[in-house]
Amino acid sequence: MKSTVETLSPTRVKLSVEVPFDELKPSLDKAYRSIAQQVSIPGFRKGKVPPRLIDQRVGRAEVLQEAINDAIPQHYSAAVREHEVKVLGQPDVNVTELADNEKVSFTAEVDVRPEFALPDYKQLSVTVDDVEVPDEEVEEQVGRLRERFAVLKGVERPVQDGDYVSLDLAATVDGEEVPGGTATGLSYEVGSGQLLEGIDEAIIGLESGAATTFTTALVGGDHAGRDADVAVTVRSVKEKELPELDDEFAQTASEFDTLDELRADVRTRLGQVKGIEQGMQARDRVLEALLEAVEVPLPDTVVESEVEFRRHNIGHQLDSAGLTLEGYLESDNKTAEEFDAELSDAARNAVKGQLVLDAVADAEEVGVGNEELTSEVVRRSQDAQMQPQEFADRLVESGQLPVLIADVRRGKALALVLESATITDASGRTVDLEALRGPLGGEPETVEAPAEDAPAGQ
Repeated sequence: MKSTVETLSPTRVKLSVEVPFDELKPSLDKAYRSIAQQVSIPGFRKGKVPPRLIDQRVGRAEVLQEAINDAIPQHYSAAVREHEVKVLGQPDVNVTELADNEKVSFTAEVDVRPEFALPDYKQLSVTVDDVEVPDEEVEEQVGRLRERFAVLKGVERPVQDGDYVSLDLAATVDGEEVPGGTATGLSYEVGSGQLLEGIDEAIIGLESGAATTFTTALVGGDHAGRDADVAVTVRSVKEKELPELDDEFAQTASEFDTLDELRADVRTRLGQVKGIEQGMQARDRVLEALLEAVEVPLPDTVVESEVEFRRHNIGHQLDSAGLTLEGYLESDNKTAEEFDAELSDAARNAVKGQLVLDAVADAEEVGVGNEELTSEVVRRSQDAQMQPQEFADRLVESGQLPVLIADVRRGKALALVLESATITDASGRTVDLEALRGPLGGEPETVEAPAEDAPAGQ
């Protein structure tokens, strides 16, 4: 086999391959065996038809086509290895010459990982937000805990916003009862917006035992969109009674003896959460700084595949939520052109991130061990609510295992860059991310895998 490589652009090459006919013999024999199993010729059992009869009945051209289709992938791969081409995605193959009993020539154009110079990624500096826990956030958390220990107490007064009431409802349209529109002893939190539109205005001010009627538009059922008359009776009124914020509450609601100790623990926990958020912000900003410091030519087909991959995911999420893209854009006050531009920018940034982190991983000779791979498979299987072995089998069957390995490798590369970076908060203090090594270092989703084959490990 002879092969040459021609650079078409910084991100695309053309391989030209010439295969002598004797090297096609294994594929040619395989083609004859395959066709022999498919044809029926009187006097011959299936699979035992001689090649000369296959040539006569089926045609030599069809045999050659099947043989070439079988042979091209292996000779293409051999040419890729010979020229050390770092391919991205699938090639566009074109048979340029077929001389029976002499040779076969073909070309394969394919996107490749571009060559570029990495910046000094060990000297990056970024600034992140301070870790602050305002008093009001502490009190908000304590208040939520207090809500969990609230009790409902019956009151003899008119309904107010925030009360809990028991209601009887009966809805009619044109005097006829709405199927499913009657309920007895229905519990409802006034002002929650979890029931019919207009009910809050109708019942606020009513006392227990009082009744009224209001009109509302139905949103479901056979009468969806029509106005219904709803008769409502208030059976009981209760208000939420919160426990006193004192040491006794702290002892009831936690393992602490005093309210001050409880507040101090809440402040500590909030600080830990904000510390992790600061670490994630540092990770994102270090990656942004790294990408801003380097120019990378991007393969158009890989970017296009990433755009389609993201568009498909968004469409699936909207379908699952019962929404349309048009409705989503309208609610977000965004045009289709703006949406497409954002999608394209995100895809280009993701592909650039993959290529840069792959280059860092190459420079640092980053590998992925079996233990690391197993740990990531287990983590992702939990997210997918699958058994680890089942998840691993699906990765192998779908050919996605190299993508996962590439993701883990990029995560490790980014962790190395993050470790070398100088990170300060808005107040000028150095941020120590050592405590966040686990959450940050094992984050392969930092840069999402593309829809095409992953740049790394190919």
